[in-house]
Amino acid sequence: VDRSSGVRVVGADAGDLRRAAVTYGAAEAAGLARWCLGTAVSYAGVREQFGRPIGSFQAVKHLCAEMLENAEAVTAAAWDAAAAAADGDREQWDFAVDVAAVTCFDGAVDVAKSCIQVLGGIGFTFEHDAHLYLRRALALRGLLGRRDEAAQRLVAATVAGRRRRVRLDLQGRDDTVRAAVRDDVAGVAALPVGQRREALVRAGLLTPHWPAPYGRGAGAVEQVVIDEELARAGVERPDIVIAGWALPTIVQHGSDEQRERFVLPSLRGEIVWCQLFSEPGAGSDLASLRTRAVRVEGGWRLSGQKVWTSLADRADWAICLARTDPDVPQHRGITYFLVDMRASEGIEVRPLREITGEALFNEVFLDDVFVPDDCVVAQPGDGWRLARTTLANERVAMAGSRLATSTERAVELAGAGGLETGEQIAVGRTVALSTVCMLLGVRSTLRSLDGQGPGPESSVAKLLGVRNRQDAAELVVDLQRAAVAAYRPDASSEQLAEDVREMLNTRCLSIAGGTTQVLRNVAGERILGLPR
Repeated sequence: VDRSSGVRVVGADAGDLRRAAVTYGAAEAAGLARWCLGTAVSYAGVREQFGRPIGSFQAVKHLCAEMLENAEAVTAAAWDAAAAAADGDREQWDFAVDVAAVTCFDGAVDVAKSCIQVLGGIGFTFEHDAHLYLRRALALRGLLGRRDEAAQRLVAATVAGRRRRVRLDLQGRDDTVRAAVRDDVAGVAALPVGQRREALVRAGLLTPHWPAPYGRGAGAVEQVVIDEELARAGVERPDIVIAGWALPTIVQHGSDEQRERFVLPSLRGEIVWCQLFSEPGAGSDLASLRTRAVRVEGGWRLSGQKVWTSLADRADWAICLARTDPDVPQHRGITYFLVDMRASEGIEVRPLREITGEALFNEVFLDDVFVPDDCVVAQPGDGWRLARTTLANERVAMAGSRLATSTERAVELAGAGGLETGEQIAVGRTVALSTVCMLLGVRSTLRSLDGQGPGPESSVAKLLGVRNRQDAAELVVDLQRAAVAAYRPDASSEQLAEDVREMLNTRCLSIAGGTTQVLRNVAGERILGLPR
């Protein structure tokens, strides 16, 4: 009975009331965070200091981008708590609510604080509404944000095998494709594992979003159905690695001869690719590359140095960017080449040993390497545009329920017992963040199913995903303090060696594919609309 109103709630217990309160509170926290983000960004775009809008200063831009990360995480967790409530599965609602309790209230407070920071003096005045949102965020956290208890419940739930399972309602749109996809998948599943890759390629199931004959031109709904049916049949797609970047460009912009020569053989695993893009002076600033290509009879001569090249020691072919016209603006003088790594003279590959002790990366030196005209993709000078190519029909991935690898390992350690309360809470928090990263993927998929373009969650997913993987890997090592103190690569257990390696290896994630700092600049400018 609600004593203030005298209303009797039938069929509800204390758990239901807690779940409902957190769900409603999380929704309010999401709205609060969005208001604070919008207010801060609007102000940063017009408030000038030193003759420039403050949003053009990198420190402010990064602060706003971090607000975006928090706001998207809060929104995803709040949305999922409401979705789980609507599904009627109390066990799943419990899980979603605990993720929201860990995520939403702290997140809303952080965004509200940052809003006042961006507003500066005006945000500290009583006349501006910003302080009201901070007060409300603090009140919500005080009333509902029992985050440590929620984190401990998440640990208990995950140790018991529970994960958040989000069901996509395709609203009958899968009826026309489900039976055919299931039959095709069944044909693949009936084959020995060693023959499945070839069958996946033939059926267009390896890259279904690509056009035939390389895929099946599948739209968002069919892609989700394919993922579901492959998972149901226990069939895993092989990772095509760098071919996943090279082949879309060849499919969309290459000649018929290039498509015939490279695409299907690469999908079948007959050709291994590497990417010769990054250089010692051109990492995130790829347009400043210095590798040059000089026109000669029948083709081009390439000279320069590439770095951070995975698989260069094993690759058959490489995609390579080189400058063919030094007299035009940087982005316009670059050409996209296909380089034969096996047969070309003048290529030297030197391994680079990383902090893990392994040598997965390589330096590649090109000394007057000849590339024939038929290995230029599109036209000279098109390289920058081609390097940014993705197929118009983007890949839509169905998020699974498994947490990030290191998060699952942390749960395994928690299940073994012996963790202190603070350590259990830390594991629960990484479970929450890993779940939020999965939810961002689900929300991106839903946008695709609704025919919308990528939203902010797709950009935020990388930033939060990197944080989750790095923090979780570090936590796994921290949870094994005594063993790690005595760690010796040649004498410690295989599992501990792998845990240490993963912790070290994840440091590259905030650098590879664009540093976290550069991505925050991009998020600030392209998503939030802040000035350059």
